[in-house]
Amino acid sequence: MRENSDGQGSTWKRTPVSNLVRYGPSGVYFARVRVGGKLIRRSLKTNKLGVAQLRLGELVKDERAKREARVEVSRGRMRFGDAVAIHLKQVEGNVGLKPNGKLYRKRCAEALVRSWPGLLDKDVHKISERDCLHWAAEFGKRYSASVFNNTVGSLRQILEIAVKEGSRYGNPALAIKKARIRQKALDLPEHDEFLRLVESIGSAGAWCSRDCADLVRFLAFGGFRKGEAGAITWADCDFEKREIVVRGDAETGTKNWTIRRVPMIPDMLELLQRLRQDRQEEPLTAHVMKVRECQKAIDSACKKLGTTRFTHHDLRHLFATRCIESGVDIPTVSRWLGHKDGGALAMKVYGHLRDEHSVDMAQRVTFKAVDEEGIIRLKRGESAA
Repeated sequence: MRENSDGQGSTWKRTPVSNLVRYGPSGVYFARVRVGGKLIRRSLKTNKLGVAQLRLGELVKDERAKREARVEVSRGRMRFGDAVAIHLKQVEGNVGLKPNGKLYRKRCAEALVRSWPGLLDKDVHKISERDCLHWAAEFGKRYSASVFNNTVGSLRQILEIAVKEGSRYGNPALAIKKARIRQKALDLPEHDEFLRLVESIGSAGAWCSRDCADLVRFLAFGGFRKGEAGAITWADCDFEKREIVVRGDAETGTKNWTIRRVPMIPDMLELLQRLRQDRQEEPLTAHVMKVRECQKAIDSACKKLGTTRFTHHDLRHLFATRCIESGVDIPTVSRWLGHKDGGALAMKVYGHLRDEHSVDMAQRVTFKAVDEEGIIRLKRGESAA
């Protein structure tokens, strides 16, 4: 691989592909292309040549589309709809976003336009802070804090495009304060209640009842996200090491784009051994779970037994809760869940369980003499109370 000629020595390497260079120290590929006379250098976030070529094509296509949109805007006034079009093209061309992330951002833009009558045809320079605050006040009444915050984020990004294009001065959406997201109170089934729920789901009589019950067990015993669970194959289940490799599916991957390994707790090992015994003829590429969703089955069972409704994601909370109650430390649980913050989020969600567990464990600590059988020897006249 020859050195490039941009004056940076051997750090940047040429590749056989036009407009594609490789950063030597990390091996990551970068796009280096001119669009409308402007030199663009951007990381493609991969060290695989084939992947880099695909992302390069997407980036070049997106940059050219954005330039065409800017040219159109420069010929006249910029409507909010023009800025939305540029924003959506940027979202589509963002190689760092997974398909589900792109879809969610598009839906936020749609919710914004739907909730603000006449917004698409409005001149961006005529949108005031007062307009933004009025919309936010009405929108916040109808949607959750997380949806509100994400939609406000989209409004800010769209108006920022207008600022960068010189169509207005300042971003009026910055006046909107994000809503405080309150932690959801966990109302999870107890041990016996969970067993009854699973039994009820499995015996409901539908063609997929047993498969739905197995999915509920799989989610609860592994702490997977629903999409992750549906993508796990037999090849991902290492019975010798007793662990499961979590990759996510081909389109969405895992939430943090990383592969992780989750140990098989005894219940999980028993479940997988039973399923494999029943389906020995399946290839290693076959998915372990036969269904990917079972919310209706869960709802029916909860209604039948008169228990609080829970969701697929609540089973992830149930896994974490059982682990912590069993003495597993929060950083380890966080790693099993696939969190990348070292346990900060898990501490916020499950910290109260840690505190309750600490109080319980503290009762086992003593400075009194203990014999080999673990019995505390009392001094003469000392009460055991």
